Amino acid sequence: MPAQLQLPSPTTTSAISNAALAAPAHGRKADTSANGGSALERRARLTARLAKLAAAGHLAPLARQIGSLDGCARPIRMTGHRTRLDTATGQILDHLDTRHLPAGELLVRCGNRRATRCPACSTRYRYDTYQLIAAGLRGGKTVPASVVTHPRVFATLTAPGFGPVHNQPGAASCVCGTRHGDGDPLLGTPLNPQRYDYTGAVLWNAHAPALWARFTTHLRREIAHAAGLTQRTLRHHATLSYAKVAEYQKRGQIHFHTVIRIDGPTGPASTPPAWATTELLDHAVRAASQRTRVQHQHPSEAGTSDGSQQPKPTAFRFGRQIDVRAIRSTDFTCDGPVTDRHVAAYIAKYATKGAETTTGTLDRRLCFLAELAQHDLTDHARRMIHTAWHLGVRPEHAHLRLRQWAHMLGFRGHFSTRTRHYSTTLAHLRAERTAWRSRHNDAPERADDGRSVTTRRSDRDDRSDLTAGHTDPDAGHHNSHSREGGQRGRTDTTLVISHWQYAGTGLLPEHAHLATLLAAAPKPRPAQTARPRTRRAGDRAGHSTDPLTSPVQTEASA
Repeated sequence: MPAQLQLPSPTTTSAISNAALAAPAHGRKADTSANGGSALERRARLTARLAKLAAAGHLAPLARQIGSLDGCARPIRMTGHRTRLDTATGQILDHLDTRHLPAGELLVRCGNRRATRCPACSTRYRYDTYQLIAAGLRGGKTVPASVVTHPRVFATLTAPGFGPVHNQPGAASCVCGTRHGDGDPLLGTPLNPQRYDYTGAVLWNAHAPALWARFTTHLRREIAHAAGLTQRTLRHHATLSYAKVAEYQKRGQIHFHTVIRIDGPTGPASTPPAWATTELLDHAVRAASQRTRVQHQHPSEAGTSDGSQQPKPTAFRFGRQIDVRAIRSTDFTCDGPVTDRHVAAYIAKYATKGAETTTGTLDRRLCFLAELAQHDLTDHARRMIHTAWHLGVRPEHAHLRLRQWAHMLGFRGHFSTRTRHYSTTLAHLRAERTAWRSRHNDAPERADDGRSVTTRRSDRDDRSDLTAGHTDPDAGHHNSHSREGGQRGRTDTTLVISHWQYAGTGLLPEHAHLATLLAAAPKPRPAQTARPRTRRAGDRAGHSTDPLTSPVQTEASA
C-alpha cells in the first residue's frame, strides 16, 4: 500500500511561497535573453498570484487539492455539484459544490496509460497491472493461493516477416554487415524500403486482434483433443484462463505476451484434472499458433485478363518464432526457470508502452495527414502511417478503420485483456485504493485550516466524487462513503443527485506553477520501523535481474 499523501503543512506552504518568490531572481541571473525574459515575466505574474492566495490563506487548501493528483500531467477539470441523501430518513449526508473548492473546479486524474502522455498515471496503471497479473500466478486479490499448483506457461506470439530489416542476430553481424548497438536508430528499419511489404505489415496489425481471438478458439480445441474430449464437454472438466498484453516490435509489428493457465471447471478455486499438465499446455499453444489463420479479401494488384479486379484471398498468420516457457514458483536465480514475479513485471512493463515508445510514431490520432509534417518521425514509421492512411479509403478495408488507427500503424485492439476467471480486475484494485484512502482521510481530527472531514473528502482523486454512491459492476460491490459524523452509510439507502460538466483538460497556469513547486519541494518521509529483509539471489531491492524483464517496482499499489 503506498504511503498516505502528505498534505502541505504551514511550514511546507511557507517554503513553497518563499521558493516561488525567489525563483525569478535566480532565473534573472541565469538567463538574460528575450525568451528568458518573457519566461521570467510569466513566472513573476504566476508567483504574484500565488502570493495573493498565500496572503488570503487560500494557498494551503489549493496545494492540498492539487497535491491529491499525485503528479498527474493533464487532469480533467469538472464543474457542478453532488448531493447525497439518505432515502430512509431524507437527511442530507453531504453536499459538494465545485464553487466552494479551492481550485473552483473538481480535479480528476486523467488515468492515461501511456507513459508519453502522463508519466504519473502511467506508473500507477503499470503497478495495478502487475498486481493483476501476479494475483493470477501466486494468488491473492480474490484468487486462492492454490493457483500456484495449476499448469501455466508464458508464451510469446510474434508476427511474420514482411522483408529483411536491420537486427541484432546474437553475436553475429546484421545482414548489412554492421553490428548495431541497442540504441541504433536503424534497428527494425527495412534494408530496402522500396521492396518492403508495407501493405502487408499494416494489414497484419489490423488483423492481429482477430488472430488472437481465433488463437484462443484453436487453443481450447487443442486442449480438448489432447484430453480426448470434445470442445463442448471441456468446460465440465477444465477452464482456460489467460491474460495478455500487446507489444510493438521495433519494426512496427504487434506481438503478444500472454500467461495461460488451466483451472478446474469452476475457475481458480477448483483443482484442474489429472491430465492437465504443463507439457500438454505447451504442446497445445504451439499447435494452436500454427493452425491459426484469418482470411482477408482484397483486390489483386495485377488484376485479371479482362482488366477487372477480382477479390484475392489473403491469409494472415503468426510468425514462426513462437516462444513458450513453463512458469515455476521457485526463487529466482540467474540460470533458474521463469518465475511468477518477473513474468508479472515483464507484462506490466508493456501495458503502458505503445507504438510511440518503440517505433517512434505518434501517441494520438490524426485528423489530417498533413499533421505529420509537424512531428519528428522515423522514415519507417512515416511510411507505415501513410500506407494505413491510403488503405483506409478502399472499400474492402473500410471495416478495419485504418485512418482512425493510422497512428497505431493499423492495430486497433486492446493492449491488455484477461479472461473473467484469471484474477481480479483493475476496477477492483482502484476501489480498494479508494476505500483505503477513505479510511485514512476520515479521521476525526480537523485540518489546520479548520475544514471539516466532509470538506477534506472533496480533495480525493480516482473519480470518487463522480462515482459516489453508484454501483460499479466491475468492482462487484457498492462504494461506501462516510457520513459527517464518522458513521458508515449504506449505499443501498443512499440517493446521489449530481450534475457534472466538462470544463477542460490540464491545470490553469497558476495551478500548474504551484504543481511544479509542489513537485520540487522536499517531502517529509513518514517514520518507518526498520525490518530485516532476506534477499534472494539476483534480487536487488525488489527488482528483477532476469534478462526477460526490466526493472519494475513490485510493491503493492492497492
